[in-house]
Amino acid sequence: MERFVIEGGQRLAGRIKPAGNKNAALPLLAAALLTSERLVLQNMPNIGDVTIKLKLLEQLGVQVEKLDSHTWALQATTILPVDPDTALCRKIRTSTLLAGPLLARRGCLKLPRPGGDMIGRRRLDTHFIALQALGASVEVTPTSYILRTNGLRGADLFLDEMSVTGTEQAVLAAVLAEGHTTIGNAASEPHVQDLCYCLQAMGARIQGIGTNLLEIEGVARLGGATYTIGPDFMEVGSLIGLAAVTGSAIRIEGARPRDHRMTAIAFGKLGVSWQVEGQDLLIPGDQELAVRTDLHGAIPKIDSAPWPGFSPDLISTALVVATQAKGTILIHEKMFESRLFFVDRLIGMGARIVLCDPHRAVVVGPAQLYGEPEGLPSPDIRAGMALLLAALCAKGRSVIYNIGQIDRGYERIDERLRALGANIERQGDPK
Repeated sequence: MERFVIEGGQRLAGRIKPAGNKNAALPLLAAALLTSERLVLQNMPNIGDVTIKLKLLEQLGVQVEKLDSHTWALQATTILPVDPDTALCRKIRTSTLLAGPLLARRGCLKLPRPGGDMIGRRRLDTHFIALQALGASVEVTPTSYILRTNGLRGADLFLDEMSVTGTEQAVLAAVLAEGHTTIGNAASEPHVQDLCYCLQAMGARIQGIGTNLLEIEGVARLGGATYTIGPDFMEVGSLIGLAAVTGSAIRIEGARPRDHRMTAIAFGKLGVSWQVEGQDLLIPGDQELAVRTDLHGAIPKIDSAPWPGFSPDLISTALVVATQAKGTILIHEKMFESRLFFVDRLIGMGARIVLCDPHRAVVVGPAQLYGEPEGLPSPDIRAGMALLLAALCAKGRSVIYNIGQIDRGYERIDERLRALGANIERQGDPK
């Protein structure tokens, strides 16, 4: 099993370009099932979850061609009468997004329960409520979901929560449904927008992209397209955190700054700032990290919320940055009850954190972090990256195990960080 070995306390410098958005790439791969024509996806991240999704599509009969290291062509001329592979589905969360396209193209499927990060309960009810409203029947078994339809039909939907993948599921099913679909309380994150814009390029009729109300007029068929995926929003946030905790001057190229206005507000509470040059972010070195109190000296908080609020996927990074900022702040993760449990590892490294409950942690900084040579397990993608940031700013040597979790979401992160001057090595044999 591979591991990262990190010697912390190194000042970094240089420029880095974020990979393509993982959370856009995975639903866009599912969108290839909606057409028999060729879909070319550019700026695809070369990560574990994408590899698994491509294997799922190939087993369903999709022709998959790698045009270059970050460009894939997919063509679902025919879809085989087989169900998605159970073992592969249990490795990623977005295997659920095969449901809408397969219902639209062939009318039935048996979908295994998905896998993904173990960060607490991740309900799928929104997905299946939406599919039922669009004309599908859903049978729930202990290990799978059996879905059938005699034809999807447009409906007036109001989602019971602002779920990203629930919204994407509804969109993927509605674009080929007969008639008009309204999706209220829709998620509107950059990756949801990427999906909608790609579907538009394929011939879908979607209005309201970037808002919480989507209007979709179903079409009889979709065509092929070439689409370039935007930069990974979460990776940009992680790189901002990396620069802050290591006191490094880093240029993040092609970061799409408008996506990071709330990131700037949240990280600004910790004293982190940057300049914008075109589509680049310039993070200055040696920033004085200090908690900016609320009015009358009240302790501030950083809390997660649906877009355009602060992303829950950046809470782990913000928490590590908070350990290096002078002052006290509350970190409140509202969505997932297991996401903050990795703070025990930070406490073991010297961080001063009180875990109030599964959703809230009080951080008092700054704290000198010390390496953990006995090993830090990576519990999920975002916590794994957060532990990597902690190790890079810590004094001494750290070892991070289970790095396949990090590889699922961050492309060749060790190589790219070494180019900035990080002392990080990948050791061991791949699993």
